[in-house]
Amino acid sequence: MTISVKKLLSKQGSDQTGLIFFCLLVLLPMILGAGYALLYSLGLTGLLAHGFTFHYWIDELTNPELWSSLGFSLYIAVASIVPSVVLALFLVQAAPDFPRRPALSVILYLPLVVPAVMAAFLIFQLYSESGFISRLLYHLGMIHNLHQFPGLVNDQLGIGILLTHIGMATPFFYLLFTNLYHQERIDEYSALATTLGTPPRQVFRRVIAPVLLRRSQPTLLLYLLFAFGSYEIPLLIGPSNPRMLSVLAIQKLQMFDLNQVPVAYVINLIYLGIVGLALLLHTTSPEDEYA
Repeated sequence: MTISVKKLLSKQGSDQTGLIFFCLLVLLPMILGAGYALLYSLGLTGLLAHGFTFHYWIDELTNPELWSSLGFSLYIAVASIVPSVVLALFLVQAAPDFPRRPALSVILYLPLVVPAVMAAFLIFQLYSESGFISRLLYHLGMIHNLHQFPGLVNDQLGIGILLTHIGMATPFFYLLFTNLYHQERIDEYSALATTLGTPPRQVFRRVIAPVLLRRSQPTLLLYLLFAFGSYEIPLLIGPSNPRMLSVLAIQKLQMFDLNQVPVAYVINLIYLGIVGLALLLHTTSPEDEYA
C-alpha cells in the first residue's frame, strides 16, 4: 500500500514537472511573442511607438487584400484536406493491411520524410510550363509549344499547392486510419454488419468512415490549421495574388517600409486568434458519445 502511494506521488510529481517545462519552453515564448506583437500593433512599442492607436488594426481590417488572403488560405486548407481524407478512407477500405508489409510500407513512409520545400520543388519540376510533363507531351506531339500546357504552379487556383499538400497528406492519413482501423477492430464490426445484411457501400458509409473520422478529429483539425498557415509551399509555387496569410504576413514584415511591420503583426495576431478559436471550440465541444 505504501509503495503504491509513493509510486502515485512520484508519477504526479513527474507529470507536474513535465507540465512546468512545457509551459516554460512552449507556452511562455508564445505568450511573450504574442504580447510583443500586440503592443507593437497598438503603437506601444517598437520603432513606430508614438502612443496607443488602433490605426493599424482599422486599416488592415478594412483592407480587401487581407480578406482575399484569408479566403484563399481557407480554400487551400479545405480543398487539400478533403480529397486527402476521402482518398485515404477508400484506401483503408481496399487495403487495411498494406502498411503492415515492411517491404511495401516504405512507399507510404517516404513522402512523410520529404521536407515541404523539396515537395514543392518536385511539383514545380513536374507541372510547370517548362516541367517534365510539359516536355514529355511536347515530344509526344500532344502539344506544339510549352505555353499550351496549363500552368499548374503559381496559378490563381493554387493547383500546385493543392497537389503538394494532397501528395503529402494522403499517406499520412492512410497510415493514421489503418492504425485506428485495427485499434477499433473495425473489421469485426464490418463483418457483423455484413452478416446482418448491410450492403458493402452502407458498411463503408455507416461503419468504417464515421468511426475513423470521429476518432481522428483532433488530428484532422491540426492538419487543417497546418495547411491554413503553411508558408514554404505557397511561397514557392503559389500565386502572387492572392497570397496565403502566412506569405502575406512575412512579406510585409520583410519590407523596407517600416510602416508595414505593425501590419504584419496584425495579420499574425489574426491568424493566432483563428487558431486559438478553432482549438477552443474543439476542446469545449460535447464529449464524444463513442468514447
